Amino acid sequence: MLILLAGMPGAGKEEFLKIARKEEYDIVRMGDVVRRRAEKKGISEKDIGTFANREREEHHGGIWADRTLSVLKEDRTVIDGIRSQSEVSIFKSELDREANIVAIHASPETRFERLKERGREDLPQTWEEFRDRDKRELDWGLGKVIARADHMIVNEGSLKEMHEKSRELLEKLELEYEDD
Repeated sequence: MLILLAGMPGAGKEEFLKIARKEEYDIVRMGDVVRRRAEKKGISEKDIGTFANREREEHHGGIWADRTLSVLKEDRTVIDGIRSQSEVSIFKSELDREANIVAIHASPETRFERLKERGREDLPQTWEEFRDRDKRELDWGLGKVIARADHMIVNEGSLKEMHEKSRELLEKLELEYEDD
């Protein structure tokens, strides 16, 4: 079974991944593929978004999906960081597995607060930077992926609630997969 995980920055994808890992899913982060490639080219953490975008423009919208295919191993995998419908299409056409798109959603205000708490080097410092980052992600097609998701988790509550919702959805997907 393959889960394609999408959501705006700060929505709670990482919390879903924690539960998936406990349920023995292999976790593949497209962002790790981007970071490894950027590191080889000497690109700093704060410039990774620009680098990722430039690669999409120079090659094609699904370049990061193409580059992620080579690191997939397990049958039960969650691919984190889906940003466009072209990436979804690549994974669905190249992999002979059932694929479900799971979107994690939280309001912009909630996400901005979460991102400020993270303290990562590439995090937006101001509301304007945050909105610019959202615009960049949406320009890649992330909004369309979220809108077309097979399953949606709204993450506006507690961490415990998010973990419960994640566990319930994974159980539901396992049952559906076993019934096929």
